[in-house]
Amino acid sequence: MLETYNELLVTPSKYFQLFCDFILELGVDAIEEQNGSIIVRSEEDLSEIKFGVEEFAKKLSNAVSEKVDVSQILTQKENIDWIEKYKNSIQPVEIGKFYIHPTWEDDKEKFINILIDPALSFGTGHHESTSSCLEIIGDIVKEKDTVLDVGCGSGILSIAAAKLGALVDLCDTDPLSVKSAKKNFELNHVAHNNIWEGSANFAQEKYDTVIANIVADVLVMISGDLKKAVKQNGNLILSGILDKYLDKILLKYNDFQIMKNIKKGEWITLHLKKGK
Repeated sequence: MLETYNELLVTPSKYFQLFCDFILELGVDAIEEQNGSIIVRSEEDLSEIKFGVEEFAKKLSNAVSEKVDVSQILTQKENIDWIEKYKNSIQPVEIGKFYIHPTWEDDKEKFINILIDPALSFGTGHHESTSSCLEIIGDIVKEKDTVLDVGCGSGILSIAAAKLGALVDLCDTDPLSVKSAKKNFELNHVAHNNIWEGSANFAQEKYDTVIANIVADVLVMISGDLKKAVKQNGNLILSGILDKYLDKILLKYNDFQIMKNIKKGEWITLHLKKGK
């Protein structure tokens, strides 16, 4: 082990999850999310990662037609065993019927246990949007239901549905997320039906429940595909919505009935039903 390691602290002004996704796409093995910042640690030089993030912020600003700033601090630190320190900082979390914990923690009785190692991917249940989705999944998903998880990330939401006995499909536009989700399904000893790189437009059937925990702009952009994938009287769970964008989402999905609106901090999760 070298005497020092490099640490890059990335703090975007908005679109936090998109920056997480992008950094993982750059081949980073592990990130830590902390108070609106993303921490990357490596014994390797991180200057190329820093440059890539700067360029991504510029391209994202052009794509969304608004200024997206990102602050980055690159430092060199004494090489203590930060992986073990990081593990100790991750606490398991109880969410409704589910107990989400890393592999180095034991299962808990009377809960549906889900294993997710934070070092492998984002989506550990600690974020407000993920926990709200898990609450709704625990309430509405039944054995033999069909479920589609769009923008699956770590696969935590579809794993939860599978552990309830559902037949799940999942997809993500990020190939690393697809790879991570496959690993997490194996880790949890549950099976998925289909998994693909892409979005809901590749779905070949209609589902009892469709889940999309993404960001508001994407939920608006792919609204037609999401609606089409839901069976009549089926459920649509939308999350990753900042409260300031709620009206935009409600307008786009006004042909669906609002069953539940969960607000945690500045994040909104909606349970909608097709057919009024």
